Amino acid sequence: MTLKTASQPFRFYTRLNLVELTGRRAKNTAELLKQIEEVEDAVIYHHTHRFLQQYQYLSPEPPNDFAYWVREILDDPVLGELLQSINVCDYDSISALRKKIADTIRNHLASARKSSLKTAPEGGEFYFLKSRPFIFHTPYEARTLEEFLTHLREVSIDSLYFHLFEARLRLGRSTNDFSFWLETSLGEAELAEKICRLDPYTHTLAGLKNRIVVMISKRLKEEDVTVGRDY
Repeated sequence: MTLKTASQPFRFYTRLNLVELTGRRAKNTAELLKQIEEVEDAVIYHHTHRFLQQYQYLSPEPPNDFAYWVREILDDPVLGELLQSINVCDYDSISALRKKIADTIRNHLASARKSSLKTAPEGGEFYFLKSRPFIFHTPYEARTLEEFLTHLREVSIDSLYFHLFEARLRLGRSTNDFSFWLETSLGEAELAEKICRLDPYTHTLAGLKNRIVVMISKRLKEEDVTVGRDY
């Protein structure tokens, strides 16, 4: 059988991330809200996506730094739970995510008793950091699904993160680079949708990679294509 060839090849990229201090900090919930409204996008990105870049995600650590600080340092489990429930992968822009976080804190401040709002102890302030990404080409380029699978097995976890998560914010759409290419260049709409639905909250990055490899391997087997070793 002849493999379908993409109308446009898929080029794999990877990323490195430099974390920088901003000089900003907050010692209570009101100051946290003020800073969240003012800081640059790279700050919001760092504190809401840092956990996704880790190789292991250990529950019950909240999936964003704001939730953790509010819950553990300010001892506000109600707001902590509200912030923890925000799924960052539901948002395709930092501005939309920032608004959701700010609105959540603002509404909580409006309804909470002032006597219940605490100040962080000295040394426990929230320090705002920002991410500065550096994007690099890899030597891998795919024109068929088989080539894509071969290269996916070879690329790093950083490359996977770049194409799965940063793509949503970079492209401003509710998909990722893999799914977009599979659907628009190879006509693999069903496979693209399955990958798009993968939940980062239930997988490590390594686990996500293995899951996608399995999906593509099964798709190739359906087409009676020999793909070498199986996962």
